[in-house]
Amino acid sequence: MDSARLSPACLKNSGESRAPEVAMTRPEQIDEPFIEGVLERLREDQAVRRTLPLWGRVHVDRRLPFLFLYRKPLERPDEGTDQLVLGEASYVLGSSEARLQGGLAALIQGIVDVNLPVFGAFLVVEVWSASDARAGTDGPGSREPAFRLWHGGSKELFPTVEAFERSLRSIRILRTRPEVESVVERDPGPPGLDCCLAGPGLATRGIYRLGLEVRPVYRSINGQDVFPVALRELRRAFSKSTKHALVEFVRQRTSSRPAHYQMLGRRSVVKAVWQADRMLAGISDRIDFLRFVTPINLREAWTSFDSNGGSELPSFGYRPLQIAPLELKRELFSAPVQRIEDPELGWMLRKKQRELDWQLTALAARDSREFLYASLLVFGDVDQPLLDEARRILERVPPSPEANPGSQTVTASKFLARAREEIEFLKLQHDEVRVGIEINANIAGLMVSNGTLFIGADLQVPSARIEALVQHEVGTHLLTFINGQAQPFRLLRSGLAEYDELQEGLAVLSEYLAGGLSPARLRLLAARVIAVKHLTDGADFIQTFNRLHRDYGFSKRTAFGISTRVFRSGGLTKDATYLRGLVRILTHLSGGGRIEPLLAGKIGFDDISVMEELLRRKVLRPAPLRPRYLQDPASLGRLQSAKRNADLVDLVIEETLPRRG
Repeated sequence: MDSARLSPACLKNSGESRAPEVAMTRPEQIDEPFIEGVLERLREDQAVRRTLPLWGRVHVDRRLPFLFLYRKPLERPDEGTDQLVLGEASYVLGSSEARLQGGLAALIQGIVDVNLPVFGAFLVVEVWSASDARAGTDGPGSREPAFRLWHGGSKELFPTVEAFERSLRSIRILRTRPEVESVVERDPGPPGLDCCLAGPGLATRGIYRLGLEVRPVYRSINGQDVFPVALRELRRAFSKSTKHALVEFVRQRTSSRPAHYQMLGRRSVVKAVWQADRMLAGISDRIDFLRFVTPINLREAWTSFDSNGGSELPSFGYRPLQIAPLELKRELFSAPVQRIEDPELGWMLRKKQRELDWQLTALAARDSREFLYASLLVFGDVDQPLLDEARRILERVPPSPEANPGSQTVTASKFLARAREEIEFLKLQHDEVRVGIEINANIAGLMVSNGTLFIGADLQVPSARIEALVQHEVGTHLLTFINGQAQPFRLLRSGLAEYDELQEGLAVLSEYLAGGLSPARLRLLAARVIAVKHLTDGADFIQTFNRLHRDYGFSKRTAFGISTRVFRSGGLTKDATYLRGLVRILTHLSGGGRIEPLLAGKIGFDDISVMEELLRRKVLRPAPLRPRYLQDPASLGRLQSAKRNADLVDLVIEETLPRRG
């Protein structure tokens, strides 16, 4: 948070993402020594996370001008409601046991008193669920989401109440927008419980109270059976909504001026997040998916296919699996993602867990028809707009003539030397660059895996394409690996869920920015989409090869290479992600999006806003590396062209082909 009155300790620790201090022993009561221990850490702007008697805890991330409160009722089950506040940076969960209410009130008052001199105002938001009588029944249409705001009627709080109303109405749960109403009540609080902050003149001192009653659509009417998917959906939406409203309170009533609502989010990260991240990243590294699904006998397969005139299906060989996919799933689902409180981090890690499950399913079915079904889950299918774009490119861009035998080409050793130069360029920006590079006889072309660039021993590329390929492999794939290494989350170097589409789209964009995205390369990407569509429509290898060669004018060797990539292991739909990712990135740029957040690590399109939020919350650090194409004037000029015009034909084809009269 930006504040002219934040303490030096807050400024010192603002760039860290440490777990808060934790007291594991549950105290007997909330007495004066316990409260003083909490307040002493807050005075030093230290994070607090301590258990409370019977049930609950206090979690305060840092000095903030607000606190969420939930008191678990004794007279009825209330499963799931406490989880709504877990995404907040400052909250107290406590029991409604009568003997604890005095200590709980003293604890909350102490937290208010410590922060009030710093910010000039403080807001306590108490959350509870509507009772069964008011929550509706389980019948159709009777459990629509709803919120009721209770407040004391202070005119100073009206803008905050209106901000809460607006933000809560923007929530969509079970595809339905909630009802929101506000009620004036002198001492807002749950039925049957006294307000934890009572007494006259609170508003004149800058202390405000708000009650937030939630209709519990996330559980059954008996209050005991939770609907986990609905609860996760509501938790994530609720967390975003409350921060949108809180930023209005902070800006209007306090001395702080946060630049963005996301700066009010949590910075400290609980242990379960780091455990889940390490486990998922370790499994991802061990899977090494692309290497295990790529044939190792490509040269022999092509020779055989060419000699029989393309009449027999090629036979591919693969590396032996060094993992037991189904056994590894046991380890995968032991990752403690269900214990993660932060809704954004939980969502991010849960998605990756699901993707790894699908990848393991695919590996277990490698070299069979069942592999295709798992591939569709991981990489998706070809939808009609993407198919139309691929066909448009192939119609407008004529086949390129075969390479002149005398034209200059770059061999594997020369490409390795140029790639090493680019790695040295990156080291000038960041001295923690740790990547590998090697020539490998079992690799066709180029591949980056777990921070190592593998160069096929038979590699030969036109010299005009070398810079484009260097930026594709080193300036994008290795660079995002290194930037991910610099973050506290290991998955940012291994890859978050669905990262391939953004990665490959960004890598192809880098070819354009380097001045090397040729019409022939664009046709190749379009042909991969066509081949994937043939695969999913039921065509076999030979039918796809013939279509590419005879109908679209690709050479036999190129058509074989495209078909091999798509039909490997039983059918891999990944190759559609190159063109799909490029189209989405151009749309992102033309809509005002920035390219820099895409380079923070190996992230997916759905993670862009999450990465920006985590940067604002100081959970993540700024990326240390910028690629060469963001420092070269010619490349920056092409980037501006891409922002003005997202049409691939205009960007690539019309720059290189003679205009037709």
